[in-house]
Amino acid sequence: MQKVYVYLENGLFLEGKSFGASGTAVGEIVFNTSMTGYQEVITDPSYAGQFITFTTPEIGNVGVNENDNESSGIHCKGVLVRSYNEFYSNFRAQRSLSELLKEHNTLGICEIDTRHITKNLRDQGAMMMIASTEISNKDELKAKLESSPRIEDINYIEQVSTKEPYTHKWGSWNMETMSYNKGLMSDKKIVVIDFGVKRNILNELVASGLEVEVIPSDFDATELIQRFEEGKIGGVFLSNGPGDPLTLTKEKEQVQKLIDKNIPMFGICLGHQMLSIAHGHDTYKLPFGQHGGNHPVANNDRIVEITAQNHNYNVPKSIEQIAQVTHINLFDNTIEGVKYNNKPIFSVQHHPEASPGPHESKYVFGQFAQMVKSQ
Repeated sequence: MQKVYVYLENGLFLEGKSFGASGTAVGEIVFNTSMTGYQEVITDPSYAGQFITFTTPEIGNVGVNENDNESSGIHCKGVLVRSYNEFYSNFRAQRSLSELLKEHNTLGICEIDTRHITKNLRDQGAMMMIASTEISNKDELKAKLESSPRIEDINYIEQVSTKEPYTHKWGSWNMETMSYNKGLMSDKKIVVIDFGVKRNILNELVASGLEVEVIPSDFDATELIQRFEEGKIGGVFLSNGPGDPLTLTKEKEQVQKLIDKNIPMFGICLGHQMLSIAHGHDTYKLPFGQHGGNHPVANNDRIVEITAQNHNYNVPKSIEQIAQVTHINLFDNTIEGVKYNNKPIFSVQHHPEASPGPHESKYVFGQFAQMVKSQ
């Protein structure tokens, strides 16, 4: 393994070893507390532009396989782990994590103090960083970092969104056949706005009995409204995605047009944030975000769900002026879900598709399907 050098904008300078691609990359660094599912995490398009620090110490021991990817590739800038295992042991594994990282030109950094990094992020918040196998000088790394654009200055959705519409036909995972079930036939079609959608979200929508069409993020609301009024679609889903939602001004305008026509809508993560912004309630950035598979959320039935999380931004308390809060994060009391007053629109901040993570929140896909089918 060659050496790799890490510099954070708070001045922290560390040396590790590289198990991924060679090169230099700049991005925002966050930490993820999930104990399993590293492949699903690093292939989640919502991490575009970010370095992921895993708090679990051992990574790579189960290898990777094609079925567990959440998208067509890796969109994060790199991963930081305490201990990397090149020699994997799992009957589903097809190759090592190192091979996957190198294929997608993504940095992998190991033998580095991830506990110290996590404490820095917890105390000082998410920040920009640079990592390089080419540059070892601290001052040179600092200069390059300071001259690079920040994550909020880049529209990563343009990079991760599909370029052409397509139909998603696969449903949930079948443990007996170790493959995905084919979806149920349905006379209700929905359109998914792809801001960086995860594969398993599409799987769960299909498994709930909906026909799923995925379209690019630069969609035309007028066309969707016409299709809805003609009965060709029954609803719209706003997907997860990377970056600062306040930069998506064109997308906000299109979502506002859909809201005005009372089209049934459901949003997850960035989609949840977009609905809030489109209703006139701007999001704010959390200190270090919520990334992991162990966050307790209470729904309005006072049932606690253990949820998967991946977001740096949150909807404000002012949303209660126009919506009922349906879910609250029990770690910090931030809003995790809302149902808009007198409208067929609801959303959640957490990830109910359980990939990776717990399954308690999957019922929301059924609620959306029921809403669409009742129209």
